[in-house]
Amino acid sequence: MRVITISSFKGGTAKTSTSLHIGAALAKHHKQKVLLIDFDAQANLTSGLGYDPDAHDSLAPVLQRRKTLQEVILKTSIPNLFLIPADTWLERIEVTEALAGDRYSHERLKELLKSLKGFDTVIIDTPPSLCWLTESALIASEFALVTATPEFYSVKGLQRLSQFLTSISERHTLDVLGIVLSFWNPRGKSNEAFIDVIEETFPGKMLKAKVRRDISVSEASVHGKSVFETAPSSRAAEDYKTLAKELLKRLQKCPK
Repeated sequence: MRVITISSFKGGTAKTSTSLHIGAALAKHHKQKVLLIDFDAQANLTSGLGYDPDAHDSLAPVLQRRKTLQEVILKTSIPNLFLIPADTWLERIEVTEALAGDRYSHERLKELLKSLKGFDTVIIDTPPSLCWLTESALIASEFALVTATPEFYSVKGLQRLSQFLTSISERHTLDVLGIVLSFWNPRGKSNEAFIDVIEETFPGKMLKAKVRRDISVSEASVHGKSVFETAPSSRAAEDYKTLAKELLKRLQKCPK
């Protein structure tokens, strides 16, 4: 089982869409059994898969040892794709009584995932900040997949995120799987400059596959589905399938 955290230091980098569509591509086109974990209190991944965040338990009661991991896993509309939803309780979970007194609370998610059986890939969607939730997810993961957009503030945030990832990797096994660029315009005037900054910050980690801007992604989220279901011939569907293939090739080169 591979555990991958999708992270970004800035909002608006298509982090949640990337989480959803990589998971959907692996389940639908590569026959993997995939678990998506929404670990962001905004719960956009949960909503994007058609669930009401206020109607289901998140990882919050599991982290508090009031429920098991298996009790909060939901099926999605795609066979072999499962979800642990998010809710607003996640936002302050680290200061609740069950966790506040635990000096190793950041490692609780890692321990929980050890009990998970039968999944090929686990993908964790995190908040766009370097908070307790993001750190816990990265500690629980083998790999980090970083999302960015070809704009100044997004690329600038990568430098701080790189320092954060390096700090965690010094204490836990964690590798950067790749950098995904979304909202890509092949004719963008500053593309080369942005790619140079990314290569300098994360040498050799830029993925060839890039996700072009496509309204079909927003339209799919309104219906609580992936673009593979609502717009299978769209350029977004094509880009996410290409991205999933490239990630699988990288994962195959990594020892288990």
